[in-house]
Amino acid sequence: MPPLAERLRPTSLDEYIGQRHLVAPGAVLREMIDSGRIASFILWGPPGVGKTTLAQIIAHQLNAPFYTLSAVNSGVKEVREVIDRAAKNQFFGQQSPILFIDEIHRFSKSQQDSLLSAVETGTITLIGATTENPSFEVIRPLLSRCQVYTLKSLDKDDLLTLLHRAVETDAVLREKQVELRETDALLRYSGGDARKLLGLLDLLTATASAPVVIDNETVSLKLQQNPLAYDKQGEMHYDIISAFIKSIRGSDPDAALYWLARMIEGGEDPKFIARRLVISASEDIGLANPNALLLANAAFDAVAKIGWPEGRIPLAEATVYLATSPKSNSAYNGINEALQLVRTTGNLPVPLPLRNAPTELMAQLGYHDGYLYPHDYPGNFAPQAYLPAAIQGTVLWHPCDNPAEARSRERMEQCWPERKR
Repeated sequence: MPPLAERLRPTSLDEYIGQRHLVAPGAVLREMIDSGRIASFILWGPPGVGKTTLAQIIAHQLNAPFYTLSAVNSGVKEVREVIDRAAKNQFFGQQSPILFIDEIHRFSKSQQDSLLSAVETGTITLIGATTENPSFEVIRPLLSRCQVYTLKSLDKDDLLTLLHRAVETDAVLREKQVELRETDALLRYSGGDARKLLGLLDLLTATASAPVVIDNETVSLKLQQNPLAYDKQGEMHYDIISAFIKSIRGSDPDAALYWLARMIEGGEDPKFIARRLVISASEDIGLANPNALLLANAAFDAVAKIGWPEGRIPLAEATVYLATSPKSNSAYNGINEALQLVRTTGNLPVPLPLRNAPTELMAQLGYHDGYLYPHDYPGNFAPQAYLPAAIQGTVLWHPCDNPAEARSRERMEQCWPERKR
């Protein structure tokens, strides 16, 4: 008999639970599906949130040929075979055949390269599913040809809806006469993962005789596991990395080492941890200690070279160094402020003195005229306009209160006394 999760798999968007930001009436993915045409995209989110189900529903609703590959056991040969079959099933005026690739982040560069031409020409419409950030795991040429839609862990209401649907509609569970007296423990064990929730319900009811009463005590006794155990593929994955980064940001090396140990014991990918350390060094330590980024990047390289178990040592070293470093987010805030300014002011012209003049015509138009070469002046500085005229004098970098940036602030106030930071 198929497991409960398979028996309950929805076949239409109306039956689909969760991800309302994508599939509710008027939402971006729903509108694309209702139009009868979809472009290639990647679904990014934790396990058990409906990525595979959504892909199958889309193929069914569009009446399109549907092919599926798993990155775990498929190579370039299998990819090319599927593309050849899809090309033969392509008909003018109809939706291109859909190729669904589960765990696309596990595809090598050559495997991902083999998809490019078919995606670009429309031979296939690619739907990828991944639990990892596509920015790091999917090659840029393929990523540029796909939209990325983020799926979220199911919330309490979604999970309760799924539980009641299972108890009320599944023939096997109806025979068991299941009573959901308490659900807190069941929801806690599932961690926002619908597949895990239904698997637990299947386990709790498989050998029980009717009627089956489910309450918190029964769940805890039967499952005999720690509901707070780290799950590198579940919601805890995101909660613990969040606690880890916030402990570093909060300058607590003891807590940071604890959360690091939780991830190591849980079998987390060391490169995932190292990536987050590089981000933290840039976002939270920043200019207060620029060496932090160098050390975090060195830790990333070391982990990639030596792996486990020795990789825990450079990770711990970087963790303690970042946690004990002074903190600054001035560069982080500065670039965000600059991006907002660009979005509101548009493409302001570059001042003529800052433009290059590689041709005679450009020189005649005044490109580069009036540029002051700073190294020709005392202190290697000459005041001149570097911003477009419309935003001249705008201050985007606001130094934080630490010795390194205090020195930078002092120099900037000497150079630009009219700009108050």
